[in-house]
Amino acid sequence: MKKFNHGIHIIIVMNSSVILTEDDNISELLPHKKLSQIIWESDKLRPEIRDRLLKIAAEFYFFLRIPTPIEDILLTGSMANYNYSKMSDIDLHLLIDFSKVDKNQKIVKDLLDAKRALWNDRHDITIKAHDVEVYAQDKDETHFSTGTYSVIRNEWIRKPKQKKVEIDFDAIIKKSKNLMSEIDKVLKSPNRLAKIDRLKEKIKKMRQCGLEEGGEYSVENLTFKILRREGYLEKLYDTARADVDAQLSLNSESVVMKKILKKLIEFKQ
Repeated sequence: MKKFNHGIHIIIVMNSSVILTEDDNISELLPHKKLSQIIWESDKLRPEIRDRLLKIAAEFYFFLRIPTPIEDILLTGSMANYNYSKMSDIDLHLLIDFSKVDKNQKIVKDLLDAKRALWNDRHDITIKAHDVEVYAQDKDETHFSTGTYSVIRNEWIRKPKQKKVEIDFDAIIKKSKNLMSEIDKVLKSPNRLAKIDRLKEKIKKMRQCGLEEGGEYSVENLTFKILRREGYLEKLYDTARADVDAQLSLNSESVVMKKILKKLIEFKQ
């Protein structure tokens, strides 16, 4: 089992059968020594970045159309930490008291999740080549991130700390290969929609457990990032949407026209 300590010179040698190689920038999984200088300056958000995030959050809030004020706007995730990469999203969370929207907080969450999905489908917002992902978060929701910044107050709520980490690349490679193979197999199978849904839930739970038990550098969370970086998650979600659209669509040639032709034949007879 290979484990590499951050801060030690690393030489990665892998055979050709492995999906991750030195050319794939596997070292980007290691934490950086500084926060991303693209959005941070002396541990504060750059003024132009903060201004743009506030505008994005305001537009998203108006889009939600809920009679509840925002309690805070949070920047979280890898771009508020040392484990960012060129593929990292800028995670912008609007903190809202769901109980003030409706007593049934599950319905509120489902509604706001649907609104978020619709917003992200309609918009393609980037800041310095990083996608901006907005999310409505309940004020009491458990959130696993060692870096959280209040965009409204312009100060850290939870400032990330530099620490040495051990990354088990062998385990990440094995888990990534297995899941990629499973995704490829599911996508080629007939009647795949239910299988895709189960696999999506499996990957979601895998990452959640990894974050809860091992944090951002857990095998499960880094495997999730590899799947996202290699386009496997996008392929899984795009295929699911396409299959749902196909099921809801009416193929006029195969259904309607056959019925019309059948009626014409019956009429002639």
